[in-house]
Amino acid sequence: MAVRDAAAPLLVGLLLLCYTWRACAEVTVNMEDRVEVLRGQMAQITCNFVSAEGIGGMTIEWFYVTRQGEKKKIYSQDSSMRSVESRTQFTDRISVNGTGATGIVVLTINNVQVEDEVEFICLVKSLTEGTGEGRTNLKVFEIPNFPTIEGVQTGISVLQDSPSKIGTCEVKNGYPKPQITWYKNRKPLLPIQDEVIISPSITMESSGLFSVRSELRMKVVKENKDDEFYCEVNYPAPGGETRMTETERINITVYYPSTAVKMWVESPKGKIKEGDSVELHCQDNGNPPSSLIAIRHIQSDTNWDEDMVMLHKVRRQDGGLYECISTDTDSFKEVSGNMTLSINYLEPAVVEPKGVAFVVQGEELKAMCNALSSLSTHTAWLKDGLQISTGHILILKDATFDTAGTYDCVVSANEIQDMQTNGTLVVQVLGPPQIIDKNNVELEKRVDETVDLSCSARAFPTPSFIWTTSDGRNLETKSEEIDGVFRSSVQFPVNSDVTVFCNVSNEYGVAAVTFNIKTPKQTTTPTTTTTTTTTTIHSTTVKPVTSIPPKQLRKEGNGVVIAVIIVCILLLAILGSVLYFLYKKGKICGRSGKQDLTKETNKDNIVVEMKSDNTEEAVLLGVNGEKQPLSD
Repeated sequence: MAVRDAAAPLLVGLLLLCYTWRACAEVTVNMEDRVEVLRGQMAQITCNFVSAEGIGGMTIEWFYVTRQGEKKKIYSQDSSMRSVESRTQFTDRISVNGTGATGIVVLTINNVQVEDEVEFICLVKSLTEGTGEGRTNLKVFEIPNFPTIEGVQTGISVLQDSPSKIGTCEVKNGYPKPQITWYKNRKPLLPIQDEVIISPSITMESSGLFSVRSELRMKVVKENKDDEFYCEVNYPAPGGETRMTETERINITVYYPSTAVKMWVESPKGKIKEGDSVELHCQDNGNPPSSLIAIRHIQSDTNWDEDMVMLHKVRRQDGGLYECISTDTDSFKEVSGNMTLSINYLEPAVVEPKGVAFVVQGEELKAMCNALSSLSTHTAWLKDGLQISTGHILILKDATFDTAGTYDCVVSANEIQDMQTNGTLVVQVLGPPQIIDKNNVELEKRVDETVDLSCSARAFPTPSFIWTTSDGRNLETKSEEIDGVFRSSVQFPVNSDVTVFCNVSNEYGVAAVTFNIKTPKQTTTPTTTTTTTTTTIHSTTVKPVTSIPPKQLRKEGNGVVIAVIIVCILLLAILGSVLYFLYKKGKICGRSGKQDLTKETNKDNIVVEMKSDNTEEAVLLGVNGEKQPLSD
């Protein structure tokens, strides 16, 4: 009890000392200078504090400073209670974490808006009424929409005295306010008095966000027709960075008067030749082009009141100087230009000698072919579709009948496709007939057979054909000519061996062909004999048998036929002998059977009848070979 009584005066004295010095009761508060957050997100503001008497039993209050500078409480707490002030812009959106026992409290603001960008105060009081406060500025950001640019739709004349509107750039709903910078061809445009005027305008939306609009006016010149214009937008973002975006590029239409006129050939491309259809165009360099344009052909003094002319199937006289005149519709000032139209030509080919050229066999022929042209030419000679020579001169040496024919001369201009001309030369070679068939032809024909003979020759002039035979006959002939070859033919029956001559002749000589025709010889086969024997009681009749002569055969088959005939005769002779032998032995003709006893037989009366094919005279031969008359 004594100790308690002694401590009480000591505590009172200590409190009086601290109150006097006030150093013991002071509170130190630390806060960030600024907190940055995007609109619509959550912001957290931290308040750190320390006190010499400890951190227990502190009273913490939160305030914000309006844009008019008024300080308003929004929150308070102590060891026994927490309270959010009503009827403030933060009443429904704030909360505080921490009791103060740790020396840290955090103010959380939900769904931050632009108007929340104010200064916040954290006030900390100790039990002895020592206080400390800290301040933090809340910064709100909003990323703006993508910027747009719109150029003027009408053309701008270089004759305007004051700067003309180029276009407008706009960026919407940004916070803080975005900045717009105009660029031309990647270079920033700065205001220049009476030449470049940039007019910005700022609009605050109901949401508190900014929309910025900038208009560019400029005095244009002709060179601006190809310029590109665009806008660059810069805006701040959390973290202290500055972001940038650009609009699309636009061009402007610049109106300016013409200073020159251009003429050209639209078609055909490349060099022009006679017969082509040519399309001429004319245009001035003004914008827009003048509507008063005329084209004139100087040589013929022909005029067309248009900027395009179509010339159909041009001739060389259509070439020359063409002039185009453009007249300005405002000042009626004329500007002209011209061009020279070149039309190439190739005249028909000329061949010397003309028509038909004659050359004697063995001699030389020289021919020439050329065509007048505005371009360099190339000449080729063709025969039967094949190229045989190049150049204007054709030389045919040591002419033969093969040299004769039609020669085509083709003259072409290599610089223009399908530009060519043709000429023709017919060559005739004069010379004696030249036999195409072989001479001295050997043939074999049967008697009465018709033979066809032909004889072909080449010659010029046209030859005559005469057919004769070795027996002095003149044969009728048929003649024809095909591709320079003359052919004659005859037809006649053959009766015997004969030689036929084909004589071909013209004024330069004669040629002949000999045909030797052989007929095979007739051969007679030996007579076959048929013998009939009878007894003396019966008369014996022997009929003559003649052999049929074989048909006439070709030479190469005669030996075989004769051999076959001889074999047949031998077989008949053997058969006759066998029959006679059997007769003599009584095997045939009743000798082996009964005989008529009343009839007499006489060996001497057996006769054989023989008949010759040549004399057709029959004789009777007795048994001993003696001849007997037919009556016996």
